[in-house]
Amino acid sequence: MTGATDNAKRALRAELRERRQQRSEASLEADARGVKAQLDRLVADHAASSISCFLSAPTEPGTHDFIVDAVRRGIRVLLPITRSDGLLDWAVADETGDMVEGLFGTPEPVGEVLSPSAVDDVDLLVIPAAAVDRTGMRLGWGRGYFDKTLGSMEHCPPVYAVIFDSELVDEVPSELHDQPVTGVVTPTQTVVLASSRR
Repeated sequence: MTGATDNAKRALRAELRERRQQRSEASLEADARGVKAQLDRLVADHAASSISCFLSAPTEPGTHDFIVDAVRRGIRVLLPITRSDGLLDWAVADETGDMVEGLFGTPEPVGEVLSPSAVDDVDLLVIPAAAVDRTGMRLGWGRGYFDKTLGSMEHCPPVYAVIFDSELVDEVPSELHDQPVTGVVTPTQTVVLASSRR
């Protein structure tokens, strides 16, 4: 990673993290309802019967209600589990929504652990991000888990990052290993950004 790009990423992540921490509980609840409505529509538009999603942390756009409701509707939802080697294992979500604290303090599912290749058969990937730019380039939180996952998939389905509205920006600093997304889901809209790149 070049020094200038590394510094630019760190600075932007710090700014975004601080903004997220300042959001009120009422705002986060309203945003979670909006995200659920957008994700429900996205799943229906793609006729997806199997998806991956992430369990949102308290300051992230909420995904918990979406996941539980999707499971109740018969959609197979794979949830990521971080590993110390930089790869992601997966577990199938259930209606209980039981969680534990993962390797980096983020919520992770309880259940049978599936290998990194379990995600190869999903119809749609829903992933976290710090910000996404209008070309579809995603800025993650710096650990590279989702870049590695996307980069290793032979047949990658559509990938949507869940962010707040203000986190869709003109440009994010990026490098060769950074993976673009197909689009973003925010509390108010779903935007296709890079459908030709996947």
